[in-house]
Amino acid sequence: MSSAAGSPLLLDTHYWIWLQMGAKEHFTAPILKAIERAAGRGNLLLSVISVWELGMLEAKGRIRLTSTCDQWVKKALEMPGLTVAPLTPEIALDSTRLPEPFHGDPADRMIVATARAYSARLVTRDAKLIAYGRRNHVAIL
Repeated sequence: MSSAAGSPLLLDTHYWIWLQMGAKEHFTAPILKAIERAAGRGNLLLSVISVWELGMLEAKGRIRLTSTCDQWVKKALEMPGLTVAPLTPEIALDSTRLPEPFHGDPADRMIVATARAYSARLVTRDAKLIAYGRRNHVAIL
């Protein structure tokens, strides 16, 4: 496993959306710096399930985008240094076998399993995921 400073970062869906919308008030200076460093190294990841999650939020009217969802996602995924981590069979299976206790949200399960597969630190403000990280089941930034 790589050192924490050089390990990939995986953005939780909310951080990806905030980053793309320029909502810098949601970021601390150290988190912004870590994201910039990871992007500069090509070590900034986004689980493909985050694209699905954004689509669901937009379809349900819980988020309003500045363009069509397709156009917004296409532009957001062009961010330099960002790589979409695919959903592999291994990640899908690991998401069903995470060390318990873990809540039932399938998107969170996929995101955590993706972070584990890539030995990435998860950038999140989700209290449940942070608590899960404190039990050493996933690295949290």
